[in-house]
Amino acid sequence: MRHVTDRVSNPFGMEPPCDQFVPGYGDANADFHVVGDHPGVHGGVDTGVPFTGSAAAERLQTALADGGLLQSVGDEPDATGTFLSYLHMCVPEGGTTPTDDAYAEMERYFDAELRAIAAHVLLPVGEHATRHVLETYTAQAYRTDVEMDQLHGTELLGSGWLVLPIKDPTDWADDDDDRLVEALETLQATDYRRESDLGRFLPGGESYHVR
Repeated sequence: MRHVTDRVSNPFGMEPPCDQFVPGYGDANADFHVVGDHPGVHGGVDTGVPFTGSAAAERLQTALADGGLLQSVGDEPDATGTFLSYLHMCVPEGGTTPTDDAYAEMERYFDAELRAIAAHVLLPVGEHATRHVLETYTAQAYRTDVEMDQLHGTELLGSGWLVLPIKDPTDWADDDDDRLVEALETLQATDYRRESDLGRFLPGGESYHVR
Protein backbone atom coordinates (compact mmCIF):
# COMPACT_ATOMS: atom_id res chain seq x y z
CA MET A 1 0.00 0.00 0.00
CA ARG A 2 1.24 3.51 -0.84
CA HIS A 3 0.20 6.65 1.00
CA VAL A 4 -1.65 9.31 -0.95
CA THR A 5 -0.11 12.37 0.70
CA ASP A 6 2.79 14.26 -0.87
CA ARG A 7 3.24 16.52 2.16
CA VAL A 8 6.79 16.51 3.44
CA SER A 9 6.28 18.28 6.79
CA ASN A 10 3.69 16.86 9.19
CA PRO A 11 2.11 14.66 6.49
CA PHE A 12 -0.61 13.34 8.81
CA GLY A 13 -1.60 16.69 10.32
CA MET A 14 -0.54 16.00 13.91
CA GLU A 15 -1.72 18.68 16.36
CA PRO A 16 -0.11 18.03 19.77
CA PRO A 17 -1.22 20.06 22.80
CA CYS A 18 1.60 22.63 22.82
CA ASP A 19 2.30 26.07 21.41
CA GLN A 20 5.37 25.08 19.40
CA PHE A 21 6.35 21.71 18.02
CA VAL A 22 8.62 20.13 15.42
CA PRO A 23 6.52 17.66 13.41
CA GLY A 24 7.70 14.64 11.49
CA TYR A 25 9.34 15.40 8.18
CA GLY A 26 10.16 13.42 5.08
CA ASP A 27 8.69 10.68 2.93
CA ALA A 28 5.36 9.24 4.07
CA ASN A 29 6.28 6.10 2.08
CA ALA A 30 9.65 5.78 3.81
CA ASP A 31 11.57 2.55 4.25
CA PHE A 32 13.73 4.22 6.93
CA HIS A 33 12.46 6.09 10.01
CA VAL A 34 15.02 8.10 11.99
CA VAL A 35 13.77 8.67 15.55
CA GLY A 36 15.17 11.42 17.77
CA ASP A 37 14.41 12.56 21.31
CA HIS A 38 12.96 16.10 21.33
CA PRO A 39 13.71 19.47 19.66
CA GLY A 40 15.70 20.73 22.63
CA VAL A 41 18.19 17.89 22.12
CA HIS A 42 18.27 17.22 18.38
CA GLY A 43 17.25 20.57 16.88
CA GLY A 44 14.57 22.11 14.72
CA VAL A 45 13.23 24.77 17.11
CA ASP A 46 13.87 27.55 14.58
CA THR A 47 13.51 25.57 11.35
CA GLY A 48 10.59 23.31 12.24
CA VAL A 49 12.47 20.31 10.81
CA PRO A 50 13.96 17.50 12.94
CA PHE A 51 17.75 17.18 13.11
CA THR A 52 18.50 20.71 11.91
CA GLY A 53 19.99 23.85 13.43
CA SER A 54 23.10 22.53 15.18
CA ALA A 55 26.55 21.24 14.33
CA ALA A 56 25.62 17.78 15.66
CA ALA A 57 22.49 17.70 13.49
CA GLU A 58 24.53 18.69 10.44
CA ARG A 59 27.01 15.92 11.20
CA LEU A 60 24.20 13.37 11.43
CA GLN A 61 22.60 14.61 8.21
CA THR A 62 25.93 14.35 6.38
CA ALA A 63 26.38 10.74 7.53
CA LEU A 64 22.81 9.88 6.53
CA ALA A 65 23.42 11.42 3.10
CA ASP A 66 26.73 9.60 2.67
CA GLY A 67 24.93 6.40 3.67
CA GLY A 68 22.19 6.91 1.08
CA LEU A 69 19.28 7.92 3.32
CA LEU A 70 19.19 11.63 2.38
CA GLN A 71 19.54 13.06 -1.12
CA SER A 72 20.50 16.53 0.15
CA VAL A 73 21.22 18.14 3.52
CA GLY A 74 20.25 21.43 5.14
CA ASP A 75 17.28 23.01 6.89
CA GLU A 76 14.93 21.31 4.39
CA PRO A 77 16.75 18.12 3.40
CA ASP A 78 15.58 15.92 0.57
CA ALA A 79 14.55 12.83 2.52
CA THR A 80 13.09 10.68 -0.24
CA GLY A 81 12.72 7.20 1.22
CA THR A 82 13.36 8.41 4.77
CA PHE A 83 11.27 9.95 7.55
CA LEU A 84 12.57 12.01 10.50
CA SER A 85 10.67 12.52 13.75
CA TYR A 86 10.89 12.82 17.53
CA LEU A 87 9.54 10.87 20.49
CA HIS A 88 8.45 14.22 21.95
CA MET A 89 7.72 16.70 19.15
CA CYS A 90 6.78 19.60 21.42
CA VAL A 91 9.46 22.21 22.15
CA PRO A 92 10.16 22.01 25.90
CA GLU A 93 9.50 25.26 27.74
CA GLY A 94 12.61 27.05 28.92
CA GLY A 95 14.90 24.44 27.39
CA THR A 96 14.06 21.91 30.09
CA THR A 97 13.93 18.13 29.63
CA PRO A 98 10.35 16.81 29.26
CA THR A 99 8.99 14.99 32.28
CA ASP A 100 8.05 11.31 32.18
CA ASP A 101 4.39 12.38 32.09
CA ALA A 102 5.09 14.65 29.14
CA TYR A 103 6.76 11.84 27.22
CA ALA A 104 3.80 9.60 28.02
CA GLU A 105 1.38 12.24 26.74
CA MET A 106 3.25 12.55 23.45
CA GLU A 107 3.64 8.77 22.96
CA ARG A 108 0.29 8.44 21.19
CA TYR A 109 1.32 10.96 18.53
CA PHE A 110 4.67 9.32 17.95
CA ASP A 111 3.21 5.82 17.85
CA ALA A 112 0.42 6.82 15.45
CA GLU A 113 2.93 8.41 13.08
CA LEU A 114 5.35 5.49 13.31
CA ARG A 115 2.64 3.00 12.44
CA ALA A 116 1.28 5.21 9.65
CA ILE A 117 4.72 5.46 8.05
CA ALA A 118 5.29 1.71 8.57
CA ALA A 119 8.96 1.94 7.63
CA HIS A 120 10.98 -1.26 7.49
CA VAL A 121 13.91 0.07 9.50
CA LEU A 122 13.84 2.18 12.69
CA LEU A 123 16.96 4.21 13.45
CA PRO A 124 16.71 5.63 16.98
CA VAL A 125 19.25 8.38 17.76
CA GLY A 126 20.70 8.55 21.26
CA GLU A 127 20.14 6.46 24.36
CA HIS A 128 16.64 7.70 25.22
CA ALA A 129 15.18 7.03 21.78
CA THR A 130 17.04 3.73 21.50
CA ARG A 131 15.81 2.50 24.86
CA HIS A 132 12.22 3.45 23.98
CA VAL A 133 12.32 1.74 20.58
CA LEU A 134 13.85 -1.43 22.02
CA GLU A 135 11.35 -1.57 24.88
CA THR A 136 8.29 -0.77 22.75
CA TYR A 137 8.92 -2.16 19.29
CA THR A 138 11.15 -5.19 19.83
CA ALA A 139 11.26 -8.31 21.97
CA GLN A 140 14.29 -6.87 23.75
CA ALA A 141 12.51 -4.95 26.49
CA TYR A 142 14.55 -6.93 29.01
CA ARG A 143 17.75 -5.20 27.89
CA THR A 144 19.43 -3.03 30.48
CA ASP A 145 22.71 -2.72 28.57
CA VAL A 146 21.80 0.12 26.21
CA GLU A 147 25.44 0.93 25.57
CA MET A 148 25.45 3.26 22.59
CA ASP A 149 29.14 2.84 21.80
CA GLN A 150 28.46 -0.85 21.17
CA LEU A 151 25.00 -0.51 19.58
CA HIS A 152 25.95 2.29 17.15
CA GLY A 153 25.32 1.01 13.63
CA THR A 154 24.41 -2.51 14.82
CA GLU A 155 21.38 -4.28 13.35
CA LEU A 156 18.82 -5.60 15.85
CA LEU A 157 15.64 -7.51 15.04
CA GLY A 158 12.36 -6.01 16.20
CA SER A 159 8.71 -7.02 16.03
CA GLY A 160 8.12 -6.26 12.37
CA TRP A 161 11.00 -3.80 12.23
CA LEU A 162 14.73 -3.93 11.84
CA VAL A 163 16.36 -1.56 14.35
CA LEU A 164 19.70 0.16 13.78
CA PRO A 165 20.59 2.41 16.75
CA ILE A 166 22.64 5.55 16.23
CA LYS A 167 24.84 7.05 18.93
CA ASP A 168 23.98 10.67 19.73
CA PRO A 169 26.05 12.74 17.27
CA THR A 170 27.17 15.09 20.05
CA ASP A 171 29.10 12.10 21.45
CA TRP A 172 30.57 10.77 18.19
CA ALA A 173 34.23 9.84 18.09
CA ASP A 174 36.25 10.40 14.92
CA ASP A 175 35.28 7.07 13.37
CA ASP A 176 31.56 7.05 14.29
CA ASP A 177 30.59 8.80 11.04
CA ASP A 178 32.30 6.09 9.01
CA ARG A 179 30.80 3.32 11.17
CA LEU A 180 27.29 4.62 10.51
CA VAL A 181 27.84 5.11 6.78
CA GLU A 182 29.26 1.59 6.43
CA ALA A 183 26.36 0.12 8.42
CA LEU A 184 23.80 1.92 6.23
CA GLU A 185 25.49 0.78 3.03
CA THR A 186 25.67 -2.81 4.28
CA LEU A 187 22.02 -2.71 5.34
CA GLN A 188 20.81 -1.45 1.97
CA ALA A 189 22.76 -4.16 0.19
CA THR A 190 20.62 -6.77 1.97
CA ASP A 191 16.92 -7.63 1.86
CA TYR A 192 15.86 -5.44 4.78
CA ARG A 193 12.17 -5.35 3.79
CA ARG A 194 10.26 -7.70 6.07
CA GLU A 195 7.26 -8.50 3.88
CA SER A 196 5.10 -11.47 2.97
CA ASP A 197 3.56 -11.98 -0.47
CA LEU A 198 -0.12 -12.87 -0.01
CA GLY A 199 -0.78 -12.89 -3.74
CA ARG A 200 -1.02 -16.67 -3.76
CA PHE A 201 -4.29 -16.36 -1.83
CA LEU A 202 -5.85 -13.94 -4.33
CA PRO A 203 -7.59 -14.68 -7.66
CA GLY A 204 -5.10 -14.19 -10.47
CA GLY A 205 -2.06 -14.62 -8.24
CA GLU A 206 -0.82 -11.03 -8.47
CA SER A 207 1.78 -10.03 -5.89
CA TYR A 208 0.35 -8.41 -2.75
CA HIS A 209 3.02 -7.60 -0.18
CA VAL A 210 2.22 -6.79 3.45
CA ARG A 211 4.34 -6.12 6.52
